[in-house]
Amino acid sequence: MAGGMSAAALAGLPIRAATIAPQPIGRNERLARISRLQERLRQGGLGALIVEPGASLDYFTGVQWHRSERPTLAVIPAAGPPIVVTPFFERPSVAESLSVPAEIRVWQEDESPYAPVADYLRARAAGTRAVAVEETVRTFIVTGIGQAMPGVAVQDGAELVRGLRMIKSQAELALMQRANDLTIAALRRTHAEVRAGESNGDIGDRFERIVSELGGSDPWSLVLIDEASALPHGSGRPQQVKRGSVVLMDCGCAYRGYQADISRTFVWGARPTPEQRKVWGQVRQGQAIAMAAARVGAPAGSVDDAVRSQYERWGYGPRYALPGLSHRTGHGIGMEGHEPVNLVHGEATRLAPGMCFSNEPGIYLPGKFGIRLEDCFHMTAAGPVWFTRPPDSIDRPFG
Repeated sequence: MAGGMSAAALAGLPIRAATIAPQPIGRNERLARISRLQERLRQGGLGALIVEPGASLDYFTGVQWHRSERPTLAVIPAAGPPIVVTPFFERPSVAESLSVPAEIRVWQEDESPYAPVADYLRARAAGTRAVAVEETVRTFIVTGIGQAMPGVAVQDGAELVRGLRMIKSQAELALMQRANDLTIAALRRTHAEVRAGESNGDIGDRFERIVSELGGSDPWSLVLIDEASALPHGSGRPQQVKRGSVVLMDCGCAYRGYQADISRTFVWGARPTPEQRKVWGQVRQGQAIAMAAARVGAPAGSVDDAVRSQYERWGYGPRYALPGLSHRTGHGIGMEGHEPVNLVHGEATRLAPGMCFSNEPGIYLPGKFGIRLEDCFHMTAAGPVWFTRPPDSIDRPFG
């Protein structure tokens, strides 16, 4: 494992003993990230990258802040230290999580938040070069930057940032391992406590409570029962567990900013029917096919193609049609639950060591039930490695 305690160990420990964990991302790693970004900026002839609150701001600076109509921005120049621009009254709060050397420049309520950005770049002789913005920066901010720097092109910086964030370090993998350990331990405990008559909300609330007790943060849950399990992202209709119910749990949490995403499907209180057993086994085989196809240098889309070809041979589809696998085989994961790139048909990005993905080739039978098994993995030079190992039998859904 990349770090932390195993899920099996966590499940058997008292809550207070489940606190041994990897260290958070440190200052030196963030400085190395900034250095790599600056090299990319110089290679592209760009003056700076501008980022607003979210995962990428945390990734480069450690600043954990929210978005509002009052912009807070990091300006990372092609050379030299970054700055953080924020409203005057927010400065102390923003400074609390700033983890790299950076000046904080402020703007008052009656001033433009973009003037400090333009002033800084002009002072660094970078005010005439094109500026990149991280891909989630909101349109009104992009417009404001352009107006503050007339004649300077403002362009999409998605590839700059994606190229860095897609490749996880050993420290990042350790934090993701911990998030996965906590999630599977909480899923195992939640499964053991399911009772007849409980709603999907009851089950999800229990999972989230257990995650919090174990030390995870931002827990989330999607619990689908019987016919609702054939709808990948759920239904608002009332759902209750009864003997023989198919229960699909898609859950996760964060640990020090890094995410886990795990799904398990089981039959409660009765032996699975032959059809349920067959479909569960096919999905488990689909996961294995995806892992076999995930090789360094292979296009990410080829993993989805390998799974979908087998599913079509079994009579599902074609392609994304139902019954069958109606969504991509997997998605990127890291500081966000869904991030580039995806295991989806047509994705040409080549798999490389350090990339992390979910593996979730579900099969959905509308009006009946759906089966989804989801475990995440990371790429190594030798091939893919699970964060959590899938179960081998519907009779032992948690191993």
